[in-house]
Amino acid sequence: MSDFDYIASARRTISLERDAVDSLLARLDDTFIRACETLLACTGRIVVTGMGKSGHIGRKLAATLASTGSPAFFVHPGEASHGDMGMITSEDVVIALSNSGNTAEVVTLLPLIKRLGAPLISLTGNPESTLAEAAVANLNTGVEQEACPLNLAPTSSTTTALVMGDALAIALLEARGFSAEDFAFSHPGGSLGRRLLLLVDDIMHAGERMPLVSPDTPLRDALLEMTRKGLGLTGIVDAEGKLAGIFTDGDLRRTLDHDVDLRSASIAQVMTPRSKTVRKGILAAEALKVMEDAKISGLFVVDTEGRPVGALNMHDLLRAGVV
Repeated sequence: MSDFDYIASARRTISLERDAVDSLLARLDDTFIRACETLLACTGRIVVTGMGKSGHIGRKLAATLASTGSPAFFVHPGEASHGDMGMITSEDVVIALSNSGNTAEVVTLLPLIKRLGAPLISLTGNPESTLAEAAVANLNTGVEQEACPLNLAPTSSTTTALVMGDALAIALLEARGFSAEDFAFSHPGGSLGRRLLLLVDDIMHAGERMPLVSPDTPLRDALLEMTRKGLGLTGIVDAEGKLAGIFTDGDLRRTLDHDVDLRSASIAQVMTPRSKTVRKGILAAEALKVMEDAKISGLFVVDTEGRPVGALNMHDLLRAGVV
């Protein structure tokens, strides 16, 4: 076992980075407001750029902005000098990250950005640097000391840049009134997206896949319909095509407890009338809540006239990732 104190090293790193982040609070002033207002006024895209570790933070910032209502993308400054400047237009706003504020690959782009007329916002650790002086708003992310004991590897400085970038993104999110539904559109593959975007129409069994019988159908035939459609239930529709009731696997167990003659009984005698239903067009998550509240595992989707247009059960919601 090594005698090196790993815990002490980790505590020192965390303490230094925590202190560096705390120092940002005193730097939030009119410059931050100007940066936010410039970004809100952008009619194009937010273009983020940076070299090395600042570039990694920049990629994360661009992704965060894009997913929270501020369309953004990352351009590598080296590639920008070899053709990718064509991705930037006068309608865009550029955010450039550089701890020194004098990174050659980024500074090289400044005359081109100025010629385009695209506003520049910088995140630097040196408010008197070339990059800071060229920006309409420079956000000071400087630190007194890197967490690296050699004071060389970008550590505390990348943390402050990351946090300042998040502060920008969230301020814009709140100013835009960005909602959970908006967030879901940016994350359709995630669980939140499925809960907020998926409709019952997308997962219900419709048409010939719906288990339906008439009230005078013999119970044994209704059971065959349930078996064929595989949903563990069947709907009972009246002469006008409206849902008169429902019969489920649970109803069958209760029927057997009451010694009902399965050979002679009709489905109308054993069905559950006035069953829980949902309307077409509602969120699948809403249907899930109805089922959970009523402690049922399946229900029918009906139109405004009470006619069944689909059926679904808990397994459908599980497969869709709503549960």
